[in-house]
Amino acid sequence: MLVACEFSGRVRDAFLARGHDALSCDILPTESPGPHYQGDVLTILNEGWDLMIAHPPCTYLANSGLHWNQRIPGRFQYTDRAAEFFLKLWNAPIDKIMVENPVGAMSTRFRKPDQYIQPWEYGHPATKRTCLWLKNLPLLVPTNILPPDQRKLNLTPGGHSKVGYLPYRDEIRSLTYEGWAEAFANQWG
Repeated sequence: MLVACEFSGRVRDAFLARGHDALSCDILPTESPGPHYQGDVLTILNEGWDLMIAHPPCTYLANSGLHWNQRIPGRFQYTDRAAEFFLKLWNAPIDKIMVENPVGAMSTRFRKPDQYIQPWEYGHPATKRTCLWLKNLPLLVPTNILPPDQRKLNLTPGGHSKVGYLPYRDEIRSLTYEGWAEAFANQWG
């Protein structure tokens, strides 16, 4: 199985722990030693994968940043390229695919997601409504729903409470919640 656009190794490692042949791929080096291809994922999509979990960059696709398209000349082009990349992942010759992204442009440029998930449904004290587009995969079933009073502490997947001014905030925000990685591996592996 292939984990596209993952430098942390969290999803890859969850699948490896269950005996699956898994590879992460990102333009960044992996943070966790293990099978990792550093480079353009588009160059390895045709290698006979059974399953792909994809986390395409959301900088130009998420609703939280789309307002900049009206304020910065030419920024629409970056959104167009990000949407094209998302669709190349979705249209890869792989039988089972999940593409994840925050609520944003792909709900209108492509289609509505098959499912929305929240970190607090998988044991993390945070809210981050996230879209899943699924091809030949069942809906993900929540594994550890936290009570309402524990849902809005808003810790990032990296365990930070505030990331606004950190120089590496995009990397922290893009980490996959461990509860999500475990659910992907347990339910789709």
